[in-house]
Amino acid sequence: MKNYLHAVYLLFFSLIFCLPAQAETTLAEQIQQYMKQEASYKNAPKFSKHDLAVIEKAARDLAKAMPNPGLQVGDKAPDFSLPNVYGKQIQLYSLLKKGPVIINFYRGAWCPFCNLELRALKQNLPAFTRYGATLISITPQKPDKSLEQVKKGHFPFDILSDLDSSVIKKYKLFFTVPKDLVAVYKKLGLNLEDFNGKGRNELPVPGTLVIDKNGIVRAAFADTDYKKRMEPKAIIDALKALR
Repeated sequence: MKNYLHAVYLLFFSLIFCLPAQAETTLAEQIQQYMKQEASYKNAPKFSKHDLAVIEKAARDLAKAMPNPGLQVGDKAPDFSLPNVYGKQIQLYSLLKKGPVIINFYRGAWCPFCNLELRALKQNLPAFTRYGATLISITPQKPDKSLEQVKKGHFPFDILSDLDSSVIKKYKLFFTVPKDLVAVYKKLGLNLEDFNGKGRNELPVPGTLVIDKNGIVRAAFADTDYKKRMEPKAIIDALKALR
């Protein structure tokens, strides 16, 4: 089963990094292209009708439970300190002394849509830094899993591990994966506990925030549909508005 998961993981990365990286391609377009390639790939994971029903019900229930997830524009961003992949503690309000901060919450290295998003953020990092912004990503997974991801994707920004999901909860993005969906994941070879730690079948709703130097949220996007992510252009527009 672990070998199957490893094969699927490599498939995700091989498909993702074969996608075009033109600056004019939106993240949404890249996600759609990935989905088409993954669907046509002969070894792509297959879901039974029962599996699909479980997945669809979990999605509906989450959307109903969290109709407006995450902090909203105008909210004060809670401070935090989390370890990066090398164990160094990174504190939000220390970063804010230098300029605005972009915070990206994602599910984990196992998620192909998250890897597409991280790649898009990496491609746009020079534009972010031109506005004096710092980019950080937060995930519930363990630092060693993030380190593997950093090495594969060559991500030059800090990826932080929220090992008790306390920050994810403060930012109103936390949810527990239903037991029947956990079972479907395991059937396909994905054990969230291998990434997050024992007993931690929990995830964030993917979300991105732009926070100004005063700690105020100036732009925010979060959606229970994990295929929907904030476009880098929207982040850049928010940074421009801070000037």
